[in-house]
Amino acid sequence: MRRLLSIAAGVAVVAGLTGLVLTRPQHVDPAELDGIAPDLVRGETVFFAAGCASCHSAPNSEGEEKLVLAGGRRFETDFGTFIAPNISSDPEAGIGSWSALELADALIYGTGPAGQHYYPAFPYTTYTNMTPEDVVSLHAFLGTLPAASQESIAHEVGFPFNIRRSLGGWKLLYLEPGWVVDGDLDVQQQRGRYLVEALGHCAECHTPRDGLGGLSRDQWLTGAPNPSGKGRIPGLTTNHLDWSEADIAEYLKSGFTPDYDSAGGEMAEVIENTSRLSDEDRLAIAAYLKVVPVPANDATTD
Repeated sequence: MRRLLSIAAGVAVVAGLTGLVLTRPQHVDPAELDGIAPDLVRGETVFFAAGCASCHSAPNSEGEEKLVLAGGRRFETDFGTFIAPNISSDPEAGIGSWSALELADALIYGTGPAGQHYYPAFPYTTYTNMTPEDVVSLHAFLGTLPAASQESIAHEVGFPFNIRRSLGGWKLLYLEPGWVVDGDLDVQQQRGRYLVEALGHCAECHTPRDGLGGLSRDQWLTGAPNPSGKGRIPGLTTNHLDWSEADIAEYLKSGFTPDYDSAGGEMAEVIENTSRLSDEDRLAIAAYLKVVPVPANDATTD
């Protein structure tokens, strides 16, 4: 019996150590950023394509106020309430003291400067596909924005979701670098894929999730329940969205639909961002949406 207990204890220790190794926070290799010169114009495009201000500007801010990334917006989920942090250029309250490598760790692996796992309310499962050039350029652009001294507010997350180490296991399941829509895409469609799958995180709202909060990638962009509990977020695949590419591009620019309706709610904030992109980029997004496969088990239309 004593021998069996010793063996069981040994197995438990090995299993525990293996778990700690597998769930440890990951970091970007510094060599990946070596020699990359930041481009502020490129960084501005990344900033708007990635929708940074939509989450990190203060609640009820408008216009140029949205460039002050003081945080404070609340996002209620089944796992708790997440509160957007201050990511302004303030070196104390914000991320003004971060290096480009620390920003890369956050965006690519969801890892903070102190080695902590970030909650996936921050959509690093999308940003993980960002290029090093875009990360470095975004870092430089963020440094040009106003500083805000407001302290970040702690998330309101109860047990067991407040155990950050468990997020390492979540990442093993759901942090999947690589493209969902693959195959023979032309240059325009590839640009659209990058804008949607790496920057725009459209899937975070327009794709259903499983019980652990991970995106159901086999139902990519087919629509999802609204987290508010009111209604449904529409699908973007061709069986849900039959607009022409020109119609989609115009919507992303002006917010007006082909039926002369207009974007509202959170989508209005998305349009604020996409309206700052080039016509070419908006058309690239439209071209990509036209080649997103319709899952065989999704015959519904909106």
